[in-house]
Amino acid sequence: MDTRLWKILLEAFPRLLGYGITVTIPLTIISFALALVIAVAVALVQYADIKVLRQICRFYIWVIRGTPLLVQLYLVFYGFPKLGIKLEAFPTAILVFGFNEGAYMAETVRGSLESVSRGQVEAGYCVGMNYMQIMWHIVLPQAFRTAFPALGNSLISMVKGTSLAATITVMEMFRQAQVINGRVYESLGLYTEVALIYLLFCTVLSWLQRWGEKKLGTYGGKKA
Repeated sequence: MDTRLWKILLEAFPRLLGYGITVTIPLTIISFALALVIAVAVALVQYADIKVLRQICRFYIWVIRGTPLLVQLYLVFYGFPKLGIKLEAFPTAILVFGFNEGAYMAETVRGSLESVSRGQVEAGYCVGMNYMQIMWHIVLPQAFRTAFPALGNSLISMVKGTSLAATITVMEMFRQAQVINGRVYESLGLYTEVALIYLLFCTVLSWLQRWGEKKLGTYGGKKA
């Protein structure tokens, strides 16, 4: 690589990393928190088998999983203003990422809830606990322990997926790389640099995921 390219990459790195820390990571964390709330709510409705609500939840999952994330972003950001619903780019990205990932995570949480023996639920009733107490103290702790590895994978996937927010003008890390590249025309070097920063973020999250799994006793598929 020539001196010019090295200079461009060295100057771009702190700028890209800064946008990654101040925009990409917050976007990921807020979207994931929203997705987790949606996932738990949808999974609990299905677990409780509330007929009408269960069908609504299944419809939501069907639609979200059957349409591309990029199309969902464009539909909300560019399409909803036609209905009088106009959102800024960053809140739009949060909502779309949250509802998109929530549909996938809901199935993860539902499967984890159903892995808890129904006998434990009946035992909870036998000792005088109500439904909410049983869910909070017996079912959900075990379900989240089972779901933790899959939820960790969803978080890592979401970090990479936030790059799609650039398509609706969110000035996150990938969008910033596009802006810089439009000025210096060094696509290979700049996009490689961005890829390495994403790799760094995901490596840290993977390490935290393994640490969490060891603490919960689920690392390597084993339960303590």
